Amino acid sequence: MEMAEERIAERIDANMMNIPIMDLKDLSKPMYQDRIQTLKDKYEGRLIVKEYPTASAHAGHFKALLNELKLKRNFHPDIIFIDYLNICSSSRFRPGSSANSYTIIKSIAEELRGLAVEQDVPIVSATQTTRGGYGNSDVDLTDTSESFGLPATADLMFAIISTEELEQLGQFMIKQLKNRYADPTRNKRFMIGVDRAKMKLYDLEDSAQQAITDSNIDVPVFDRGQSGDRYDDIKF
Repeated sequence: MEMAEERIAERIDANMMNIPIMDLKDLSKPMYQDRIQTLKDKYEGRLIVKEYPTASAHAGHFKALLNELKLKRNFHPDIIFIDYLNICSSSRFRPGSSANSYTIIKSIAEELRGLAVEQDVPIVSATQTTRGGYGNSDVDLTDTSESFGLPATADLMFAIISTEELEQLGQFMIKQLKNRYADPTRNKRFMIGVDRAKMKLYDLEDSAQQAITDSNIDVPVFDRGQSGDRYDDIKF
């Protein structure tokens, strides 16, 4: 909804090939094909990227796409990412209707959650914070923009927090805001590493850590460490 599918594919290429995204254009065609073939030999699975114009698609369109992929390509996803929820449309409200943003965003969230239940697949999406939460290093549920109906509908919600200090360390702080699956006070805050050039998130070693105190619960904060300390890359 927000980015062209070619730009998303570039990010995935940089992540999988472990090269900076700006260096992709410098790869020759044979070198690029060799790297792609190496990845095909190493990994299993399929990834499909589908672009929709902003505010033009709702849960009904996504359901139709899933049915088409299942019928024509025998493809059923293990997980779906939608970028992003606030710029989807609602099947229950027409564009330009008199409904306010609270009602529309809540409706979109409910429709996507219903699609996830119907298709038996997790759906991950994003939203933005309010202006007050944009520079806040301690984001809360109340900092959700446009509609509090979104966090009321979501099963799991967390904030990705970045400050100038964290940017210098190459880290994000993750804070659990809501969790219907487990105790949200356990590991309420934790740190992950980020390599923006290669579009990677990664776990951080336990060796070099400090303590974050949250309601008298100590949660590890990790230094970036050396490149050899990285493991279990998380793709985004």
